[in-house]
Amino acid sequence: MAAESAAFTPLTLPVLPLDDEVVLPGMVVPLDLSDAEVRAAVEAAQAAARSEPGKPRVLLVPRIDGTHAATGVLGTVEQVGRLADGDPGALIRGRGRVRIGAGTTGPGAALWVEGTRVDETVPEPLPGQVAELVKEYKALATAWLRKRGAWQVVDRVQAIDDVSALADNSGYSPFLTTEQKVELLETTDPVARLKLATQQLRDHLAEQDVAETIAKDVQEGVDKQQREFLLRRQLEAVRKELREINGEQDGEESDDYRARVEAADLPEKVREAALKEVDKLERSSDQSPEGSWIRTWLDTVLEMPWSERTEDAYDIQGAQAVLDAEHAGLEDVKERITEYLAVRKRRGDRGLGVVGGRRGGAVLALVGPPGVGKTSLGESVAHAMGRKFVRVALGGVRDEAEIRGHRRTYVGALPGRIVRAIKEAGSMNPVVLLDEIDKVGSDFRGDPAAALLEVLDPAQNHTFRDHYLEVELDLSDVVFLATANVLEAIPEALLDRMELVRLDGYTEDEKVVIARDHLLPRQLERAGLDADEVTVDEGALRKLAGEYTREAGVRTLERSIARLLRKVAAQHELGERELPFTVTEDDLRGLIGRPHHVPESAQDPAERRTAVPGVATGLAVTGAGGDVLYVEASLADPETGAAGLTLTGQLGDVMKESAQIALSFLRSHGAELELPVGDLKDRGAHIHFPAGAVPKDGPSAGVTMTTALASLLSGRLVRTDVAMTGEVSLTGRVLPIGGVKQKLLAAHRAGVTTVIIPKRNEPDLDDVPAEVLDKLDVHAVTDVRQVLELALAPATNGAEREVPVAA
Repeated sequence: MAAESAAFTPLTLPVLPLDDEVVLPGMVVPLDLSDAEVRAAVEAAQAAARSEPGKPRVLLVPRIDGTHAATGVLGTVEQVGRLADGDPGALIRGRGRVRIGAGTTGPGAALWVEGTRVDETVPEPLPGQVAELVKEYKALATAWLRKRGAWQVVDRVQAIDDVSALADNSGYSPFLTTEQKVELLETTDPVARLKLATQQLRDHLAEQDVAETIAKDVQEGVDKQQREFLLRRQLEAVRKELREINGEQDGEESDDYRARVEAADLPEKVREAALKEVDKLERSSDQSPEGSWIRTWLDTVLEMPWSERTEDAYDIQGAQAVLDAEHAGLEDVKERITEYLAVRKRRGDRGLGVVGGRRGGAVLALVGPPGVGKTSLGESVAHAMGRKFVRVALGGVRDEAEIRGHRRTYVGALPGRIVRAIKEAGSMNPVVLLDEIDKVGSDFRGDPAAALLEVLDPAQNHTFRDHYLEVELDLSDVVFLATANVLEAIPEALLDRMELVRLDGYTEDEKVVIARDHLLPRQLERAGLDADEVTVDEGALRKLAGEYTREAGVRTLERSIARLLRKVAAQHELGERELPFTVTEDDLRGLIGRPHHVPESAQDPAERRTAVPGVATGLAVTGAGGDVLYVEASLADPETGAAGLTLTGQLGDVMKESAQIALSFLRSHGAELELPVGDLKDRGAHIHFPAGAVPKDGPSAGVTMTTALASLLSGRLVRTDVAMTGEVSLTGRVLPIGGVKQKLLAAHRAGVTTVIIPKRNEPDLDDVPAEVLDKLDVHAVTDVRQVLELALAPATNGAEREVPVAA
């Protein structure tokens, strides 16, 4: 193997740069003399050749991105004339490699450099490995040339025996890039250069084989589609002829469902199921009713947004701002949505969008009294997340098929409400509000609540199957918000699958904010009034919330505001009032009448319910939120002989048992409490709960009934400003109860200032708003004796009793 020679006579040559082109030794190339640098190099070479024997010589140097290569090719100008297109040109032959040295001077405008020829000889005879390499290259080159039909060139390649010339012959290959040709040029060792050329040719042939295989497969697929298309056109023509023979009208052909299915972006299993139905449709006759069923099913499948998803808005602070702007209070659910978005963002940043086939959806149950904003909160959540919103009303739904859909064998079969909600939203990750989930009923048609178990289970709903679709539907990215008024009405198994968020109602301050920022602007627009025409000051709004309405939500408050604005608008149209007008607290009675809910503490002392012994104030939770409950107790005349306990007020079994426990405790511990318990043995006791048309049940009125009876026996009044709640035991222990937050909000609305709760419910005070706790004096007790000390006023002498005011 020859080594590169370093002892050659230096050459001084004009440089002929080649932009993005490479000429190897042995190649003959035509060059356009219209290029200034090419013309300057050729003219300089011709000028130098006049004083030297031989043909003009130039140095052909590749120039890549403005940079000249370190190795060039000595070229001789064989002929100067015209090219095929008529432009002046020169025919130049590459003679050998030249290592470029320093620049020098010479005649003409060309750049002259000094260079040294590179020795490229290979000793004879060729070593065995080199001979095998020459044989392999010729075989590969022959195979490539035959594919291109260049049979004349095959003999020329076979005739080349020089290793260096054979390697440089690959410079004619059109598939080589400029960088690959430069690499061949700069590889001075002939054997290494031939190895490189062989590898480049081998790689190209391999790529060509892959391309031919792909082209063949594509052509076969195209031929199959063309054949299928032709057969289907023939089938349509046959059907048309049959219709004409049968005397049928040749109407519009149905849509090409196969093309629609193939063009749609469907999941693989859904596509397979749809194509099977298309095959059935094509085999069925036009008179078959099955054809219309299949078309309806295919239309439903094609309308589903299988691949449509909205991008979540991961601006956590912006989402929180949207929730705060659209809803006052409700901090628990706002925090939960903010947490959900934060976790979704972090999962997305770490590439954990889909884990085990399941996405990161959420299932929340919003439980609270009417009017607290559960339904409107769903729209705000969708707005904050940047998702589509759809509401599914479940109140009164009794048929399981409403959730899971009907089987397709039934006439008029439809998919269930969940599938229809996804289709209506046009996205696979909407916010779906399941409204009034506690109103779902069950009968002989099934239990819809049981059908919701799979829908609302994050571990199962990524493979939800609707009876109508009968294909898997991924619901794992849907945010489900279920609303309910009564927690106990939700089946336990269904409630276990949802994350519970309680909305216990608003404080008076929150109601004023909601009325000012949301309700008043909306009702001004509905009344046809501008904000600068009628204004309602904060004192009037506070009185509307505190004395004209008494509710956990704000629906009645909004109706009161609407009534107020209607009154002002009517008076203005009748000429009785000028606008603009500011409604103050003193204007309310003249516009909408007297207040309906005056606090008990604001009544005249002689007119208060607790103005006589035997009446106590309790706290209860109803479907409309917390409420104040009065308990009245009396003793029968001993002459009537009516012993025992009488209960009225439509009470449940648990409440009746609580009354028995209260009576038993006082009988056994009356002497200790200095109460005349003898009256309980001879005279019958009667306990009554006013609002007798309203059913009542639960153990939390135990301390209230005990206090009422103790007040009756002792003759001491129950303090007007005190309300209480708690279950009582036979030993006088005060046991924990539920709904503390709702009960304290109700006490605050009713004007109560002192509340007695069980000691074990003290941790529940963390859920109560701070502004409510600041206005309440809450006592946590463990024993009925403590309740009586706090609730009963001191004994007074005389007919007139004074009710002390709590400090």
